[in-house]
Amino acid sequence: MIKKEVEKLFKAELENEVIKSAFLHIYSESRDINIQLAESKENTITINHPFYTASITKMFTATSIGILKDQKKLNFQDRIAQYLPDTLIKHLHVLDYKEYSRDITIAQLLQHTSGLPDYFTDETIDASPNIINQLLVDTNKIWLPQEMIEFTKEKMKPHFNPGQGYNYTDTEYVLLALIIEKVSGLSYNAFLNKHIFQPLGMDGSYINLKSKPLKNQLPVAEFYVGDMVLSSIQSLSADWGGGGLVSTTQDLIRFFKAFNEDEIVKNNTRLAMQSWVYETENMQYGFGIRQVTIKDIKDEGKNLMLIGHTGSTASFLWYCPELDTYIAGTLNQLEASKSTMSLVHDVLKIIENN
Repeated sequence: MIKKEVEKLFKAELENEVIKSAFLHIYSESRDINIQLAESKENTITINHPFYTASITKMFTATSIGILKDQKKLNFQDRIAQYLPDTLIKHLHVLDYKEYSRDITIAQLLQHTSGLPDYFTDETIDASPNIINQLLVDTNKIWLPQEMIEFTKEKMKPHFNPGQGYNYTDTEYVLLALIIEKVSGLSYNAFLNKHIFQPLGMDGSYINLKSKPLKNQLPVAEFYVGDMVLSSIQSLSADWGGGGLVSTTQDLIRFFKAFNEDEIVKNNTRLAMQSWVYETENMQYGFGIRQVTIKDIKDEGKNLMLIGHTGSTASFLWYCPELDTYIAGTLNQLEASKSTMSLVHDVLKIIENN
């Protein structure tokens, strides 16, 4: 019954003319649910095809920092100036003619409370294009991490003093990936391979343009802006520690289940990563992870909680503790990124009512 109702929901999403492909995976060990769906109007895809996860990557970057903390190689409250070169730190955060660059902590990067601008979407001080608007200007450009940081220093200004507000920004996650490389002595993608992908058997996961999957060699499912395919352009190298992960629904759920069961980081580290700050109504942000409260779908005065993350490509990875259910997938369309929550809500309604 659950599978038929979920399939009906999934088909309804694909009837939207803007959606060209979709993946949906619902897993609950305690409820004996494992529904895996994949369909494309353009190409043949299976549930085993990887897809671009966008900002779900932030969960992996934050978890990598947690691993280094457990290895006693850093602490969340350390200042980032301890780990990054002075040339990168200098003028990173200057507001009202005062420099705060050396005050920023790792925790503030993780939680989007550093005040730093977002190289992707923030406005520039000289009205020149931000990086998201440059992706299609030169699709063959390879962006280096340091280049993206320099762009924010030269073209943008911070929003507030470190620790004095909330502003979602990929800039912080580029800096975190650089810290991971500095502290571990490994490239960002090699660190993920060694400490997350290989131990968990995540054979279809890799960092776009930086590495290859361990075994799964199926091509990445295409994702779109309008009718334009973005998944194959070189300039997506601008999406790195904050959004460069390619993965499968099985791999994502395998990761999140292991994370929640304290198999990747220690229990106290995982709980510290769930130190929430206000993001928007019914939504809070921790260290690379979100908490969303949705109205109880039985209207009995209770709320349901989701923890996880979403991505701008309409990707999503959620866990609902009350229903012990994981939901992962994507609609592979930038324009559909805000509609995934209604799909997740409807899936949870089906599960709760059965």
